[in-house]
Amino acid sequence: MSTLLEQIKSPADLRRLSPKEFPLLAGEIRRTIIETVAQTGGHLAPCLGVVELTLALHYVFNTPEDKLIWDVGHQCYAHKLLTGRAGKFHTIRQYKGLSGFPKQSESDYDTFDTGHSSTSISAGLGISIAKQLKGDNNKTIAIIGDGSMTAGMAFEGLNQTGGLGSDLIVILNDNEMSISPNVGAMSSFLSRKLTGKSMKRIKREMETFLKSFPHVGENILQLLKKSEESLKGFLTPGTLFEALKFEYVGPIPGHNVEVMIKTLENVRDYGKGPVLVHVLTTKGKGYMPAEKNPGSYHGVGPFDIATGNPEPSAPGPISYTQSFGDSIVRLAEQDPRIAAITAAMPAGTGLSRFAELFPDRFFDVGIAEQHAVTFAAGLATEGILPVVAIYSTFMQRALDQVIHDVCLPNLPVTFALDRSGIVGDDGPTHHGVFDLAFLRFIPNLIIMAPKDENELQHMLYTAVFYPGPAAVRYCRGKGVGVKLDSKFIKLEYGKGELLRQGSDILLLPVGNRVSPALDAAEGLAKLGIESAVINPRFVKPLDADLISQWATKTGKVLTIEDNCRKGGFGSAVLELFSRRNILVPTRLLALGDRFIEHGSQEILRKITKIDSTAIIAAALEMVG
Repeated sequence: MSTLLEQIKSPADLRRLSPKEFPLLAGEIRRTIIETVAQTGGHLAPCLGVVELTLALHYVFNTPEDKLIWDVGHQCYAHKLLTGRAGKFHTIRQYKGLSGFPKQSESDYDTFDTGHSSTSISAGLGISIAKQLKGDNNKTIAIIGDGSMTAGMAFEGLNQTGGLGSDLIVILNDNEMSISPNVGAMSSFLSRKLTGKSMKRIKREMETFLKSFPHVGENILQLLKKSEESLKGFLTPGTLFEALKFEYVGPIPGHNVEVMIKTLENVRDYGKGPVLVHVLTTKGKGYMPAEKNPGSYHGVGPFDIATGNPEPSAPGPISYTQSFGDSIVRLAEQDPRIAAITAAMPAGTGLSRFAELFPDRFFDVGIAEQHAVTFAAGLATEGILPVVAIYSTFMQRALDQVIHDVCLPNLPVTFALDRSGIVGDDGPTHHGVFDLAFLRFIPNLIIMAPKDENELQHMLYTAVFYPGPAAVRYCRGKGVGVKLDSKFIKLEYGKGELLRQGSDILLLPVGNRVSPALDAAEGLAKLGIESAVINPRFVKPLDADLISQWATKTGKVLTIEDNCRKGGFGSAVLELFSRRNILVPTRLLALGDRFIEHGSQEILRKITKIDSTAIIAAALEMVG
């Protein structure tokens, strides 16, 4: 006998079911998500929390004609299961499999490619206005939550939407339980009544009737309006959104499908103008370990379902993130001026221990990278030494602030760019493969990339005490496995290190490509080819003398980087050769002019030809 989920090939099949069957279907969806993510890894808690909301949205709205935009998109697994992709769901986040985020090329039901936060309202407004211009009366719904409302861009979108009076529905998925269930239930009752068809008709008729009495009727009307708004404002946070000219509905219980369906039907038929529906959900709903600790189960690797424990991995080196986290704690113990800033990622960036030990010097600003950078600049003007730890891909959001607020006044702010280079299964929205290109052109900024976890701690030390802005970019995952020095070493600015001498070709790898380059040099040596290997350490400024000397000696140069080719490290080397009139054959192994799909780091580094095998092949071609 087939399950309910197996019967659903599209939302049209869902609409043939009775809502009374939805609790059973919700259980099947949760079980499928848990069993799959336990094997593949992925975003667990966010997806478990929106199962009933997803069912209600696809049941009430005529998708894909009505458009759903999932903010960030890491809560879209139930959406994928209901939109014809259940048969491929086991491939999610695997190479050549389903993306872990909405992707327009994957399905007509994926309205907008997402991956970074707080874009849904702005995108939804654009879609809504476009529909208006085309005479299309279908609905546009933006679903936002998981901290995305902490970003300024969300409020920019709300502000313009309210100002234009656009026909946009915003679903605020509130999974932080900041409002108690009792108050939420009471408020949901009020909001459903206040937005029901009958209630709206009665209110309009009452307004017309009272306005027919000069002065007295108008005063009574104003008093009634104030009473209604005071009651709603007392019970709900709707005053803020109504100030932005949204009709506010909620909070409503997000795991009660019948309540949500009725509310969404009222909202759908409400008429023109922006509406915000406040939905209370439990992150990790239906899987007790995730409910108890939703932060730890936000994004997970493979795990044991019975215990919730991660699958054991082979013992190995500490990660680059852990090296950073341990190092900044040691630095903060030595110097009280050091402060740490993150944008809603204290655990992901390795700052949890720092936050525990130095709460007065730790600042989580929410999903607000632009603010994080300018806030750090303000701290720096008063003699604090701020370290801003943000994933490379998210630092893209704050480029103007890096240029204008930090580098232009030459302030001593350190940027710790975690997850630089190819990240893996999260795919193109999360690969940090542009940072060298978008940082290298900025005056006053120095840029470093460590070859291993030990060099990372020395680079952080060097960056923190550099009298100007500095960036250290390092990759996701485990380090090389080298011994960590007990004392910090200050690196000489702009100086690289010669790791291996050779006469046939110069290998110039940067950051995490140094170890594969050394492996490649060993392989080439077995073939009778002697490779010189330099660890540049600094992408900016380059060690011009060292690189030029060995480029001239060997007569052939191969650069290797985990970054886009255009404007990256290899480009910097070519610019150096141009300035110095060095005419040697030079080849750049880097990421091409395309977005890199999702897949494991090992697979992606192989297909993009930046691993040790590709280095050997390229070197062999160059030496003939």
